[in-house]
Amino acid sequence: MSRRSIDLSQFDDDFRNEQPDDRSDLDPVPDGKYQVNVEKVELTEAQSSGNPMLKWTLRIIAPRHVNRLMWRNSVFTANTLKFVKTDLHICGLDLEKLSDLPRNLSKLLDVKLEVTKKTKGDNENIYFNSRITKEPAMKPVKGLAGDDDVPF
Repeated sequence: MSRRSIDLSQFDDDFRNEQPDDRSDLDPVPDGKYQVNVEKVELTEAQSSGNPMLKWTLRIIAPRHVNRLMWRNSVFTANTLKFVKTDLHICGLDLEKLSDLPRNLSKLLDVKLEVTKKTKGDNENIYFNSRITKEPAMKPVKGLAGDDDVPF
């Protein structure tokens, strides 16, 4: 079988002028508090136990390491249901039954959270602290008391 040679010489000048990227984005995100956006959440099974699991993809939006990703897996067992329910509540999703979760997963997307990342040995844990909500700024309405245009 004959292999045709691929000519890469057309890229030589551009390649010579390129600088390698700083790959520090591959290093783990340091421990600390972060503001994140829930970018993806899926219901799957844990490879080791086969238990149901929520797989969270969180994109950092502040204060540092912006746009980096963090991942969290929440495995469902009798012992972890309290933590799963608390996480869902923090995200603004209060369910009567856990079996309602699959049809409500989309409500978890684009939720903004403050989280804490802690590493102990080889284990990295992400804890949901609180939901971030911003109230729209109220604009003054002309003619209402307190407005600078009021003559008295």
